[in-house]
Amino acid sequence: MTAATVATTPTGGPTSFGVRLASAIGSRSALCVGIDPHAATLAAWGLGRDEQGLTAFGATLVDAAAGRAAIVKPQIAFFEAAGVAGYRALDATIRRARDAGLLVVADVKRGDIGSTGDDYALAWLDRDGPFAADAMTVSPYLGYGSLAGTIALARANGAGVFVLAATSNPEARVLQTAVLAEGPRAGRSVAAGIVLDVADDNRTAAGQRARVADQPLGDVGLVLGATLDLDDFGIDATAIGTSPVLAPGFGAQGARIEDLRALYGTRAEQVLVSESRGLLTDGPDGVAALVADRADRIRAALGAAA
Repeated sequence: MTAATVATTPTGGPTSFGVRLASAIGSRSALCVGIDPHAATLAAWGLGRDEQGLTAFGATLVDAAAGRAAIVKPQIAFFEAAGVAGYRALDATIRRARDAGLLVVADVKRGDIGSTGDDYALAWLDRDGPFAADAMTVSPYLGYGSLAGTIALARANGAGVFVLAATSNPEARVLQTAVLAEGPRAGRSVAAGIVLDVADDNRTAAGQRARVADQPLGDVGLVLGATLDLDDFGIDATAIGTSPVLAPGFGAQGARIEDLRALYGTRAEQVLVSESRGLLTDGPDGVAALVADRADRIRAALGAAA
């Protein structure tokens, strides 16, 4: 894949992910279109789980998102399952999204220590790397400090990361609501500790670049499921700080766009409304209309009084 096209600052470095994300949200909408080529959906659309079918599926979603959504989120597992052919289709999908002016978050949920974690970041976020996405999802469950190299490489390339904090799968609740017994977040839930770690990371980075530029959104974001009550996880929405929030769970999973302010309070404007399956219900010919509907509803929900 050719290097990502990333604007540069007056100092010559890449424009940060937070700045680019805020601009995309402001000019289009806070919609994140999931690109999830489930085997069943491909079959229903008459597409094969091969390079041609996956590429056609990606093209349909990207074209529908163009001009309407801030960002697209390919779920890498569905491409990876097709092996080399899947990665070729993913390459084509990311290229098409970039050509359409969309940001791309690779939903890979990587997380490892040392050089292994660094090379995951190089693969997905390096501007001269094989995929050159704008952001990637990462897991902090080897310790938030294990993500330091990934975050540093992301920032150096004008990219971002979204850290799993409170997820909607029921198996996660016991772990994510567990109370930390030691360390700087002692007495907080695991999920709340991650939220604070991310907010502090963005705050520290903002202080370091204060003389260069103001930034409305941080480069490190959070994954907070939209079907959850944050209070159940010990999370105070005000603690999110400038962290952008990737919020899966809208549409088929039951979360309502109209509840954005009720769910995230004063941080609602920082939330990426992520939807995938709900946009596929009317087949390939109906995706664009559903994407337009979601974008309009997001603008209406955020335009309403808090």
